[in-house]
Amino acid sequence: MYPSEGLTGQAVDESIYAYVPLYDARISQGHGAWSDGARVLTMLAFTKYSLTKKGLQASQLAAVRVDGDSNEPVLKDGDTVMVDLSRNSIQGEAFYVIRLDDLLYAKRLQRQLDGGVLVISANTAYPAITVPADRLERLQVVGRVVWSGGWMI
Repeated sequence: MYPSEGLTGQAVDESIYAYVPLYDARISQGHGAWSDGARVLTMLAFTKYSLTKKGLQASQLAAVRVDGDSNEPVLKDGDTVMVDLSRNSIQGEAFYVIRLDDLLYAKRLQRQLDGGVLVISANTAYPAITVPADRLERLQVVGRVVWSGGWMI
């Protein structure tokens, strides 16, 4: 079956889909590993309607896989996440892809009253990391995780 064919083998109206690149690089959920020279493995199809309904633009999206167990059970090793690169500042507690000391992570971020940021793993076996207000230059928000998907087997 070709991408332009539906399950019945009939042609699919491509104008209803937007495509998001899936990169071969993996974001570490624990140790911050990142593969340089990432290439696009494939394009993931989402309906334009679903992206528009969520306020997303395909041109601002990228998909990558996550490594490690530090965010289980929310994100599992090998899951794919879609990142909205236009949402590169903390806007409420949520999962973000961040660069911290030149390493990339997928983590939940929470602003603190003192101006710092708490970097939280969903897996309670991993302690939260505090980035104090006077060290925020170490933290760059790459984008907000807006979708995740993975195998259930």
